[in-house]
Amino acid sequence: MTEFFQNLGMTYEWAWFVATIAGILLIALPLMLGVAMIIYMDRKVWAAINLRRGPNVVGPFGLLQSFADGLKVFLQETIVPSASNKVLFLLAPILTFTVALLSWAVIPFSAEMVLANINVGLLYIFAVSSLGVYGVVISGWASNSKYPFFSAMRASAQMISYEVSIGFIIVCVVLWAGTFNLNDIILAQKGHGLGIVNAFVFNPLLFPVWVMFFISGLAETSRVPFDLTEAESELVAGYQTEYSSMSFALFWLGEYANILLMCALNAILFFGGWLPPIDWAPLYYVPGIVWLLLKILFFFFMFSWVMATVPRYRYDQLMRLGWKIFLPLSLFFVFIVSGYLMASGHFS
Repeated sequence: MTEFFQNLGMTYEWAWFVATIAGILLIALPLMLGVAMIIYMDRKVWAAINLRRGPNVVGPFGLLQSFADGLKVFLQETIVPSASNKVLFLLAPILTFTVALLSWAVIPFSAEMVLANINVGLLYIFAVSSLGVYGVVISGWASNSKYPFFSAMRASAQMISYEVSIGFIIVCVVLWAGTFNLNDIILAQKGHGLGIVNAFVFNPLLFPVWVMFFISGLAETSRVPFDLTEAESELVAGYQTEYSSMSFALFWLGEYANILLMCALNAILFFGGWLPPIDWAPLYYVPGIVWLLLKILFFFFMFSWVMATVPRYRYDQLMRLGWKIFLPLSLFFVFIVSGYLMASGHFS
């Protein structure tokens, strides 16, 4: 893209700057549109499972319902509690929303379509996504209210618990692929399953790792059955209780952007990313971004399915699953995977 702007007569510095801004907008704007549509999809899936209709009034089939809700929220008054820390109170949703967008910089939508194809892309996502909890913690503390503060403490404990397991799970994938570069991890999955399937998930050693990653992803994004940070029966609305108008909407946008990111990571790390499901030449004529988007939608449907059918955990069950089951299991699989790769001469 830099070369394109250079051909228009720009200097290299200006061409690089404009190309970078254009790349950011090409990711951020469709992502915001995607968030609006997956909120609609989320509500439709819940409604179908509960034998209801869901959004069906605003626009054809209710497709414009999310935009109507966004407009309603935008026109509401922003209320800042008088006893809150006003600067941090307003900063928290901005931080949550911004961090949710940063991770998408290294997501490869196809072999060439990636904003920053860096060699430590997976480490970058792991580092940036772990910052998301700061927005929740700051909002809970700055609200100067008991329920948001309890929610902030829960969120920090929950994030730490499952980040550790996800870290060991990522180590298993990195060991097998031999790289932190997301594009190279995708290419390492070509024909990996039974010689014809482009996915790590068909590997007997990596399938249990994916199951743990999927469940940990639900906990990491505070989705049911791990939505203890927003438990309405206990905490009203959790860390968002005192928020209104666009500050409330920014939390929602950040939350759904993180859910989409987790769906994308499921597709990239275990299901071949932008590669077609089968290593068959005609399927490669379909653009890689189409395959990736279909896989993201599939995983988002699974997230919605779980949310509509699985009851919420108790907090002690949430902690026990993270520390007493997933942590030792993920560490065990690091040992097994690395041992197998060493024994089979993979590192030679």
